[in-house]
Amino acid sequence: MVSNVLAAVVIFVICLVVINVVNRILDKLMEHNTRTSETVKRFLHTAVRVALWLIAIVIIAGALGIPTASLVAVISIAGLALSLSVQNILTNLFSGITLLFTRPFDVGDHIKVGDNEGIVMSIGLFYTTVRSVDKRLITIPNSNVASAAVTNFTREPLRRQSFVFGTEYSDSTGAAMQALKDAIAACPEILEDPAPNIFISSFEASCIQYTIHVWTKTEDYWTVYMKINELVRDAFDANGVHMSYEHLNVHIMKE
Repeated sequence: MVSNVLAAVVIFVICLVVINVVNRILDKLMEHNTRTSETVKRFLHTAVRVALWLIAIVIIAGALGIPTASLVAVISIAGLALSLSVQNILTNLFSGITLLFTRPFDVGDHIKVGDNEGIVMSIGLFYTTVRSVDKRLITIPNSNVASAAVTNFTREPLRRQSFVFGTEYSDSTGAAMQALKDAIAACPEILEDPAPNIFISSFEASCIQYTIHVWTKTEDYWTVYMKINELVRDAFDANGVHMSYEHLNVHIMKE
């Protein structure tokens, strides 16, 4: 019996050393991975330590003569029961770890997840919090985020915007094109490279539609979005171009 206790003590000391060494190695590895958040680092550190101590307990129990098969069975059953009872929580947890590792977005990014859109305020292990443009805080379960298509409006430095304008059929195409060029030139936030693109996109029942594609820096997106319509209207007036609207022309034929 004494020999079993001594063996258990020796095994305990060895396990203690091994656990500390493994955790130090894990810390070193995570230090080199700058994209891993502190939340994930703490979680992995705790999870590895708990797993190693469970293994150590089984080994020490075997050294003391305690039937390990029964102990492993009890731990397994307890783990299964716990996992079933907190299935949704675990799903969100592992989804959160996936998001923190893969980093499809960062805090401060403007994203859209399903019907929810806004600025990312926090990325936790269980939930992601987004602030909408009207200052509503939206808490989204990480399982929903991980399984949905995520649009990140911030990650790329440049964004393209498209605008469609309708003119009357009686207006000159050259005048309409020049007016759109003048409007673009009057907006300094629109980039020259990539160059803007202007073209006739369709002939509708009541108008000719012109489409313009312009590129802006991501941070200037909403500035251009709010300025371009006003600039185009002024440029149309200056070039004698008329904006069209849905209408019906009726021609009365006299016999």
